[in-house]
Amino acid sequence: MPEPDTIDDDTTLSGALPLPTPRELLSMYPPTEAALKTVERGRSDIRRILRGEDDRLLVIVGPCSIHAPDEGLEYAEKLAALNRELSDRLAILMRVYVEKPRTTVGWRGLLNDPRMDGSFDMAEGLRVVRHLFTTVSEWGLPVATEPLDPLAPAFLGDLVAFAGIGARTTESQPHRAMASGMPYPVGFKNGTGGSIQVAVEAMLSARGRHSFFSVDDAGHCCLKRTDGNPDTVLILRGGKVVDAQSGPKGRYAGNYDFASVSAAGRELSDSGLPTAMVVDCSHANSGYEPQNQLVVCESVARQRAENREAHVTGAGRIVGVMLESYLEAGKQKLPDNPEELSLLRRGVSVTDACLNWSDTEALLHRLAG
Repeated sequence: MPEPDTIDDDTTLSGALPLPTPRELLSMYPPTEAALKTVERGRSDIRRILRGEDDRLLVIVGPCSIHAPDEGLEYAEKLAALNRELSDRLAILMRVYVEKPRTTVGWRGLLNDPRMDGSFDMAEGLRVVRHLFTTVSEWGLPVATEPLDPLAPAFLGDLVAFAGIGARTTESQPHRAMASGMPYPVGFKNGTGGSIQVAVEAMLSARGRHSFFSVDDAGHCCLKRTDGNPDTVLILRGGKVVDAQSGPKGRYAGNYDFASVSAAGRELSDSGLPTAMVVDCSHANSGYEPQNQLVVCESVARQRAENREAHVTGAGRIVGVMLESYLEAGKQKLPDNPEELSLLRRGVSVTDACLNWSDTEALLHRLAG
């Protein structure tokens, strides 16, 4: 029997295509001085807010996902102008989500499938996303994103100010290890069922030392060792519960109210963690109805005002919000036939429904006070 020349049993593989190395991608799209200044300022601002050294509200806002870079940049231009107006009261980051977790199957985001046709040209996706991150940062907006592939930060991490680990991956050991080595703040969402404990455990894990498989700048496989990331934060996103009231299909239950926030603060404190937290105004907290984000934000603003008046600094310290917003309201379905992609409405999300720009602008003015 001949000696095998590969480790993989590739009976289920249909191909293996080369990708640029992190160093090659960096040479194609090097960060500008303006972009790097924005990234560093964003990371520093977030750290100060999490530690209670800056009382501005952290606002992470943008579309559920970006599928058309030109539309994303149109949104960024509007948000950058608003950021210049409100930066003394709000620390605004743009949500630039380019990887999407799927419950079963579906479009996996701009990084994985930039043409949305199932071609999965990830080399093009890396180029498009790096250019997008650079431009948004150049315009003075720090980038917030959700890393799904543990290798992606090696290609894009120098342009990221904040990473949000989603409810589906908060329990993932590779993501906890990856977060421990990120040189920027990381938020962990509570579980899809509403459990705070999984996020608390993730924060504790990410603050510890880890070793994990990765790639270096030259694209070689390597073992990376981390010292732990002290800048982690809980993100409250609500959950889906099954009870007598809901029946077997379950119902969405928010966890942004005063009682839920206080309970989360106590759980953080009991675990030896800082009690700062961010409220995700979308997802289960809004019942996936984008206009309900306004209600959640009003509650957050009221709680922050009451805490300031009472000089509350302990349990339940809300320091930020996350919002899903785009140029136009609502959402649209991706066509099954790629030839019909030209029929997509401009500025409308192809994943979760979003607020439109005018509502977003008015809401951020209200949050600024």
